[in-house]
Amino acid sequence: MTSREIPGVRLEPWAEGDLPLLTKLLGDPEMTVHLGGPESAEKLAERQAKYERLPDSGTGWMFKIVDEETGEAVGSVGYWDKTWRKQEVYETGWSVLPAFQGRGIAVDATSQVIARAKSDGKHRYLHAFPSVENGASNAICRKLGFTLLGALDFEYPPGHTMQCNDWRLDLQA
Repeated sequence: MTSREIPGVRLEPWAEGDLPLLTKLLGDPEMTVHLGGPESAEKLAERQAKYERLPDSGTGWMFKIVDEETGEAVGSVGYWDKTWRKQEVYETGWSVLPAFQGRGIAVDATSQVIARAKSDGKHRYLHAFPSVENGASNAICRKLGFTLLGALDFEYPPGHTMQCNDWRLDLQA
């Protein structure tokens, strides 16, 4: 167990039966207010398949966040390869269902992902790109020791430009 990991929150690799969770996370207008809006059923099915294949591709991992006490899936977190400013890095992202927000779950789950990305040893840097308007996600980056490199226009989803902060964590520090 890492120093930031808490008993009670564990990560499980994204699996075949996780589409209902993905739908709650990325198919809901409230959950996607900082992500350009909800995804269609077709896009969610494509994303589900991508998340399932990610570990076999060698380009990252997606996990569901599970409350150990109840066994309930409460969110997602992951990391994946990204070419950013002509450098190979990891990107990370997380999402926690509204009923479980504000409890430190995203911080603990993301710290577990950081430990996994460090142990992979593939890339030096891990980046996160939360919307400048997403105070909670920006606070998570600060809390976990990311360095704010500045705000920038970011295209997500494709065709939708939003202003995001570029946070970077040195995995070798």
